[in-house]
Amino acid sequence: MENILANISIMLVPALLAVTVHEVSHGFVADKLGDPTARLLGRLSFNPIKHLDPIGTLAVLFFGFGWAKPVPVNFGNMQEPKRGMVAVALAGPISNLLLAILFAAVLHGLALVPDSSMSSDILMIVKPVRLMAGFGLYINIVLAVFNLIPIPPLDGGMVLTGLLPPKQAVFLSKIEPFGFILLLIIIFYTNIWHLFLGPIVFSIVGLLAGQQAVIVDQAMRFLFGQM
Repeated sequence: MENILANISIMLVPALLAVTVHEVSHGFVADKLGDPTARLLGRLSFNPIKHLDPIGTLAVLFFGFGWAKPVPVNFGNMQEPKRGMVAVALAGPISNLLLAILFAAVLHGLALVPDSSMSSDILMIVKPVRLMAGFGLYINIVLAVFNLIPIPPLDGGMVLTGLLPPKQAVFLSKIEPFGFILLLIIIFYTNIWHLFLGPIVFSIVGLLAGQQAVIVDQAMRFLFGQM
């Protein structure tokens, strides 16, 4: 039980940061493009409680990916709704990529100071911070890649809807009510993770982490291996 609580405490901060920044980014870009819906509803807040989806949060902690409550956007308030749709959709994955770069920088910064030069008290703090940074790098890349799957209601589906001609865009938008079920079937009953998504995620993580990729691997083994 203590191990599970320790794992959740390490995962919770980067996971909440990842989903919160993702949703706030959607709302922020929408607000800048003329739609104040998210701002008026108080969703341009970094308070994670305003964005949490209970099931999506548990999925992050137990399966390594998840989701938050979508920020409401009214594209009709924008001068160019289709371009706005693409920009708003891309804001989420881009924000996760930037957060991943930040966590990678933390990993590289911590690596500059060898463990042998730290006191035992400092090392007790540094080790969980490394695990947080490793998981933060991983989960942000997962969210960025996962959300770019071109199926509504994911961001990739919104991007594709904004790029397609009107007839095809309307057809794709009709999938949205069933998109979540379709995604669950694809994720859990196909090899899409092992054949496609996983290799992309680990390639980007490896590129950003460099020699510190071993820390990310240690974090994943520590966090999920004991749960």
